[in-house]
Amino acid sequence: MQNNERPVSGANGSGDESADLPAPSVNHQQRAQRILLVEDDPALASLEAGVLTAQGFEVVAVQSGELAIQTLRHILPDLVVLDLELTGTITGQDVLDALRAPQTSSPVPVLLTTSSAIAARASMRMQGESKGTLDHLPKPYPMQTLLKRVRRMLKIVSS
Repeated sequence: MQNNERPVSGANGSGDESADLPAPSVNHQQRAQRILLVEDDPALASLEAGVLTAQGFEVVAVQSGELAIQTLRHILPDLVVLDLELTGTITGQDVLDALRAPQTSSPVPVLLTTSSAIAARASMRMQGESKGTLDHLPKPYPMQTLLKRVRRMLKIVSS
C-alpha cells in the first residue's frame, strides 16, 4: 500500500465530531459497506474517515485522483465520496469520468464534495444522473450531514 492510501479501521480518536452521531447499525449477516473517500485535505479526510468508520462503514481513503483511479482497479466500493476540486494531474472530474466510463457495469453512487456549487452542478448536468447515484454536498458541512447523505445514497441504490 502506498503512503497516500490509508484504509481506515478505527475512529480518529478526537471524539469531537462523532460525539453527536447515532450509534452504528449492526448487521452481522452482511459485510460492511465499503466507501472510497477521495480527499486531498489530510485533516478533513481523517475526520471524515473516522466518522464513517465509527458508524460501521469500511473506509478506504486516498488523497489524489491518481490513487483513486489505481484503487478502483482493485476494489469496487459501494459509494465514492469525491472531492471534485482535487489538485494534481488527475482531477476529481477525471475520477468521476473514469467511474462513468462505458465499460463499467453499473454506476457506483458518488457524493461530490466541493466548495464550488457551480462546478458541482456542471458535473451533475454533464453526467445526467439522478440524485440516487450522483449528489453534491457543499463544503464546509457538518459530519452529521455527510453521514445522513451517505446513508441516504446507499439506501437508494440498495433498494
